[in-house]
Amino acid sequence: MTPVIELANVAKRYTSSGAPVLGPLDLAVAPGEALAVTGPSGSGKSTLLNLVAGLDRPTEGSVTVSGERLDRLSEHALARFRREHIGMVFQFFNLLDDLTVLDNIQLPAQLTGTARRTAATRAAELMEALGIQKHARAYPGRLSGGERQRVAVARALVNRPALLLADEPTGALDTASGEDVRELLVELHRGGQTLVLVTHDLALATACASRTIHLVDGQPTRDARAAVVR
Repeated sequence: MTPVIELANVAKRYTSSGAPVLGPLDLAVAPGEALAVTGPSGSGKSTLLNLVAGLDRPTEGSVTVSGERLDRLSEHALARFRREHIGMVFQFFNLLDDLTVLDNIQLPAQLTGTARRTAATRAAELMEALGIQKHARAYPGRLSGGERQRVAVARALVNRPALLLADEPTGALDTASGEDVRELLVELHRGGQTLVLVTHDLALATACASRTIHLVDGQPTRDARAAVVR
């Protein structure tokens, strides 16, 4: 089975003479796998996510996602690849406050050239599946944190990405909203969505992931698979 993500001898340095903040490391993530990346601040978690997303480039090695060598693509090609193949969910939602929920969700589809009617239909499907259809005409600022994160997840899924990346998705939420988003991520994994989750929350990693990698100083110190398939 061809991995969705394949990192080969990847390292990232921010100064030519400094030690790498990540790697060198090899990593493969299979289709349908839910990988949690944990570790202390400064361990390389966000760097790893940025490399997989094509938001940063490795100093050494190769990054392949859905069969495409990201480290060889131009910035324009990278942006297009992200829109078409990768969904991203952030700690602070990154929604556009001057757009309605519906418009926020369908925007990535429109940016890839999808017809507005088709994008709206897909957005409506996601809003219903995520229980936020009543907020379609609302603006993000009027929603709770948990509701805004559901909008962000819907936006990330609108183009049916092969890969969903989540960076501390419950970090800005209260306990109840965090549990709500946790259950949503569990359901997405059960549905076959390939997921990479960066989190400080070990309970979230345990609940959502079929595999957990713990980073310290840019190196994995533990790579463990869940004993039970959820």
